[in-house]
Amino acid sequence: MDLDVLFPGAPAVAIAGLAYDNRRVQPHDLFFCVRGSSSDGHEFAADAVRRGAGALVVDHPLGLGVPEVVVDDVRAHMAQAAATFYGDPTSQLLLAGVTGTNGKSTTAHLLRAMLEADGRQTGLLGTVGSVIAGEPAQLERTTPEAIDLQRSFRAMLNGGDVACVMEVSSHALALGRVAASRFALGLFTNLTQDHLDFHVTMEDYFQAKRLLFTDVAAARAVLNIDDPYGRRLAADVQVKAPRTFAIDRADADYLASDVHTELSGSRFVIRGPEGSASVRSPLRGRFNVYNVLGAYAAARELGVAADAALAAIEHAGQVPGRFQTIDAGQDFAVIVDYAHTPDSLENVLRTARALCTGELHVVFGCGGDRDRGKRPLMGAIAARLADHVVVTSDNPRSESPEAIIAEILEGIDRPVSHDADRRAAISATIAAARSGDVVLIAGKGHEQGQEFAGGVKLPFDDAAVARQALAQFHGGR
Repeated sequence: MDLDVLFPGAPAVAIAGLAYDNRRVQPHDLFFCVRGSSSDGHEFAADAVRRGAGALVVDHPLGLGVPEVVVDDVRAHMAQAAATFYGDPTSQLLLAGVTGTNGKSTTAHLLRAMLEADGRQTGLLGTVGSVIAGEPAQLERTTPEAIDLQRSFRAMLNGGDVACVMEVSSHALALGRVAASRFALGLFTNLTQDHLDFHVTMEDYFQAKRLLFTDVAAARAVLNIDDPYGRRLAADVQVKAPRTFAIDRADADYLASDVHTELSGSRFVIRGPEGSASVRSPLRGRFNVYNVLGAYAAARELGVAADAALAAIEHAGQVPGRFQTIDAGQDFAVIVDYAHTPDSLENVLRTARALCTGELHVVFGCGGDRDRGKRPLMGAIAARLADHVVVTSDNPRSESPEAIIAEILEGIDRPVSHDADRRAAISATIAAARSGDVVLIAGKGHEQGQEFAGGVKLPFDDAAVARQALAQFHGGR
């Protein structure tokens, strides 16, 4: 494709590909000099040229001997250029976006399963894992950068996908990564404290999420109106007749009633615009009832047959790291969950308590270089809802694990244990568990590594560590 197709008025230079990371530049690529929070792509433009970049998109002239397109905001132009370069794939691919603080991954997995049960080959882009044309794919972010995103959409179409379900992060919305994507539907799960290191205030955080339904303008909206921010969206989103779902508000379009949750799963009734249906789901907890209900509402709004959607609910497997049970034959429960916000930790602890006939143990920490305000809040929640608390390290990144733990402990008003060695903390907690207890390991969920200073990431899997501890301490039970 020629440069002047992407930027009318630019020279007709042949462009072989697009890049925003100088380390990935190939010959004749167009390199976007994006300004980020910690680096400026203009500083790496010379290296991009040395690697063969055929042209640059910049916000001021650099004079590096290749054609330059000067724009006011490089990032703002990157999404549309990427969509054009890859042939506007979401004009053909039915795209559903799931946004919110908690529940995005499970809801997205469920909605994809429902679309597939309806006979539509469907891609997936999300935190836990991605699927492109039926094959697992590795992505660096919950919502990829615009170039990677549009490339993925094109690969889905080329591989036979007719639809895609993706998690849409607040960062992606605020930074315009999805600006040129055409969403057939946007689903809002909830909004609770998280990412305030980036958004600063909850209102800023909400306004970023709101972009999926305003600036990005999803054609349909499915909103959780048990959540106060969902009710705000329902009052002002720019779509005709947004659909709503809830457990507590009887005026919702899709309502879950007669809710029962236990260790084997959940049972409830969905009451929708076209009647009622009894539902059995292997997913546990009230929070998962919201996830199932939201996915079902979205599926029906996208034309999925009710029987296909209900069958998908009943056969949905565990999402890795989302209230995932680790069973090695022990007489107590071990659960691994991604809960890393105050609200999600409270939800999973309350669900775990309901399943517990003995004592409730929790092992958790908080990530470094992220929202510090939630640390004492999560400490207070753990101390209030669990019998035994072990505060440990999560992904400390550039911060001292001990300093993070100290900030968590500020919210705790009773003696609890703490150990910066996450493996030791998990092992000691499992060793202490007895019949009827529940051990909740929270914060990292599906993650396969632990992040330290300097970008160092060491292998670490909560589920694997839990299995090792069970074999060591409870193998004879």
